[in-house]
Amino acid sequence: MNEDNTVSDDLKRQAAMFYNSTQREQTKDYQMTWCFWRRRRLVVALLAFFGFFNVYALRVNLSVAVVAMTEPVATTLDNGTVVYIPEFDWSSQTKGLVLSSFFYGYLVTQLPGGWLAAKIGGNRVFAIGIGATSLLTLFTPPLAHTSTALLIAVRVVEGLFEGVTYPCIHAVWSRWAPASERARLATFAFSGSYAGTVVSMPVCSLLTQYTGWPGIFYVFGIMGLVWTTIWWLVVKESPEKDPHITPAELKYIQDSRGTQAVEGSKIRHPWSKMLKSAPVWAIVMAHFSENWGFYTLLTFLPTFMQDVFKFKTSQTGFLAAVPYLAMAIVLQVAGHIADWLLRRGVMSRTNIRKLFNCGAFLSQTIFMVAAAYASTVTWCIVYLTIAVGLGGFAWSGFSVNHLDIAPPHASVLMGLSNTIATLPGIISPPLAGSIVTDKSAEQWRYVFFLSSGIYLLGAAVYGAWSSAELQPWVLELDSDASFDTDGASVTTARGYDNKALDQNSEM
Repeated sequence: MNEDNTVSDDLKRQAAMFYNSTQREQTKDYQMTWCFWRRRRLVVALLAFFGFFNVYALRVNLSVAVVAMTEPVATTLDNGTVVYIPEFDWSSQTKGLVLSSFFYGYLVTQLPGGWLAAKIGGNRVFAIGIGATSLLTLFTPPLAHTSTALLIAVRVVEGLFEGVTYPCIHAVWSRWAPASERARLATFAFSGSYAGTVVSMPVCSLLTQYTGWPGIFYVFGIMGLVWTTIWWLVVKESPEKDPHITPAELKYIQDSRGTQAVEGSKIRHPWSKMLKSAPVWAIVMAHFSENWGFYTLLTFLPTFMQDVFKFKTSQTGFLAAVPYLAMAIVLQVAGHIADWLLRRGVMSRTNIRKLFNCGAFLSQTIFMVAAAYASTVTWCIVYLTIAVGLGGFAWSGFSVNHLDIAPPHASVLMGLSNTIATLPGIISPPLAGSIVTDKSAEQWRYVFFLSSGIYLLGAAVYGAWSSAELQPWVLELDSDASFDTDGASVTTARGYDNKALDQNSEM
């Protein structure tokens, strides 16, 4: 009995020492919460945020610039007569082609970008994509003055480089994001897209007013090159390769995420099984639906406000940015709520994704229709702000769903879904241009009705077939295994047990 008591006392002392040590570590961690750079995954998230900020600033600049480029300006002829003619006399169809040209290149590199990111690391490909786009943006004004064909060509090439960005970031998160923080880290990074839209639209309007439209491309091109340099120097492929990460944070990420059993160059993607997976196509449809409404407004909102409410170029940039400010804010809230519900066990991961995504789509359908019938600019902006802002809940559903169902293949799955979701950027501008021929409010309503119908279809498909459970084809215990776990996760003969990843930690 004495020996048993001694062993019991020793175990109690060891447990107490471990508990006290853990408490000290957590207290120390909380005291340094404001030092976000000590948590390297937060550094990655912050820089990714500014990366997507640049992605959309570089993409949206032409949407504002094209209004100034085609707006009639006072021109004095040789005989002294003052006439009002645009610098670029484009038809609505030509304008739609110029605005959509970016997406022809963007469509091509989605899957190759995801595949390349899985092989060599998403961090490098992400930097190259944004850096090259920034450099090409600096050449946009002189090429536009040379010929419209060259302007279209440079926008296509910019799209080729930007096409790798979304797939690449999922390759980054598959290594850097703990399972219980996927939604908040991913949505925080993605919210940079909308912050970039919010800032760039009014800034583009101001630059147009004070420097002329070419200043738009010079300012944002330089900003993108500065960001590229910082990202390249700071962000590593994985936490294991970051010399500044603490052992505690590294262990926390590995315990939640699982350790990688195979180097990226040896990863094999089960293409046939992925393409036959209903949850994969549910994500694709949701991504397509959200992007249709988003790209329609992103491309044509300044023009819509000019046509229907007779706003000038300097005013459209500010008001058109309001809906995207709502989106940037809602994304932050939605990501935290999703992770909070998951940690609390209020509902399953799958139901969280469905609730956020389908609820957002149904609400967006209603408010897009309301915007179509708004009689004043104030109510139109209110309805569009709510419609676009609710997209933040949708993004916290489908945009992290790739990481739920197949972490090691998330980059190529994002490449697949973003390939299909890029089609709205190609189809929507020319289609809207062909619908809106006399700049009337009635014709613009058809554009909004179409977006509403696609939101409704996306809600139906995602609600029926989506899942957030690791799929059977993700990991099979054979020579093709591309991802494995350590003691923190359970590996079965069919793959991961997703519930093993739903652990809560305060690291």
